[in-house]
Amino acid sequence: MTLQHPLSFQLYSGRNFPPLEGQLRTIAEAGFSNVEPYGAFYADVPAAARLFKEFGLTAKSGHFGIDSLEADFDRNLRIAEALGIDTIVAPYLMPDARPKDTAGWKAFGDRLAAVARKAREAGYAFAWHNHDFEFIALPDGSYPIEHLLVDDVKWEADIAWIVRAHADPKPWIARYGAIMPLVHVKDIAPAGEKVDEDGWADVGTGVVDWATIWPLCVAAGAEIMVAEHDNPSDLKRFATVSAEAMRKLAGI
Repeated sequence: MTLQHPLSFQLYSGRNFPPLEGQLRTIAEAGFSNVEPYGAFYADVPAAARLFKEFGLTAKSGHFGIDSLEADFDRNLRIAEALGIDTIVAPYLMPDARPKDTAGWKAFGDRLAAVARKAREAGYAFAWHNHDFEFIALPDGSYPIEHLLVDDVKWEADIAWIVRAHADPKPWIARYGAIMPLVHVKDIAPAGEKVDEDGWADVGTGVVDWATIWPLCVAAGAEIMVAEHDNPSDLKRFATVSAEAMRKLAGI
């Protein structure tokens, strides 16, 4: 596949800047054309669909909690269908739920694979979105991520979280790029800076080597590049600066 959405935006980045309508206006005006919603947008799906349409935004992927997917897959499928979502992404595992050994991670991988099979049978893709803990070696030398990207499970690669785990993203992209349709484009501030933003930075202003990593992702088959900042102090600034950086990276 080829890059289809170079300017996508993870809506979790705007959670501290209500109302939703204002967030979407800011994001659209910055130049983003696709968004990635999460739980807050599923409380009133018709309203979310209306707002996406109003601002000319598609939503080709969305974040859904793994527990929710397992408890009521059909309900989440209806949300995805209503919003035009093609790829269902499970985004996180709470610290107290994380396995401690390889057997535990393999068991969790089996849970993901079961959801992925149901998604495939319904005509959807399913992906896991990483943080840092998947790239911290287990006692046997393997990594949690190796036990999660199995069977039909695809990967939404959050590059900055890999860097935060003190790992090199490039070998992982080389290994799993063929099942990596989605990439979170996030940046990390230089050490000691942006403390009020949890050390994250606008895309292109931090230490992540996006000039190298972006083309590697695209060459591997990434279809959607998703801007994200876990705690921006200014949504408009983040959206505007990041969109400009991503346009340059995409050559558009």
